[in-house]
Amino acid sequence: MAEVVVLGIDPGTRCTGYGVVREVSGQATLVAAGAIRPPSKAAMAVRLGEIFQGIALVIQKYGPHEVAMEEVFTHKNVSSALKLGQARGAAMAACAVHGLEVQGYNPMAVKKSIVGTGRADKHQVAYMVAQVLGSKARQECESWPADVTDALAMAVCHLNSRRLAKLVGAVDGMP
Repeated sequence: MAEVVVLGIDPGTRCTGYGVVREVSGQATLVAAGAIRPPSKAAMAVRLGEIFQGIALVIQKYGPHEVAMEEVFTHKNVSSALKLGQARGAAMAACAVHGLEVQGYNPMAVKKSIVGTGRADKHQVAYMVAQVLGSKARQECESWPADVTDALAMAVCHLNSRRLAKLVGAVDGMP
């Protein structure tokens, strides 16, 4: 089975988490994880530019083949949803400039894929991501902000979805 490298992104104007995961022969491993933190007092255009540049640098450094990103979900606060959409747009633009399509995932679907329930809390998601990604991730997991573990969960969910799609395709193609 060929190697695939997936960039997971959890967009936000205060903190955009990213996680890079490599899968070879069904085994997922942590490549890199971190957060892009634009200056909180900066104008929105500056913050979006920082997100764009940060994601572009991650793409250049790690060369992902595919990208998974959290979809915008309904917030009680319309202003928060708008800001999240803008952060997502900046990250998507960085991906597009590098020729990468973005697969969007609903947060509840990600939790269900990783933990088994769409109502899992952030600690449960972080724990399961660390278990899936191995010892390096388990050592570092506690020091990561939730945005980083959420981004890694996006990448792992994407890998799960890829595997399922291949299995379904294999079953559909059977005589």
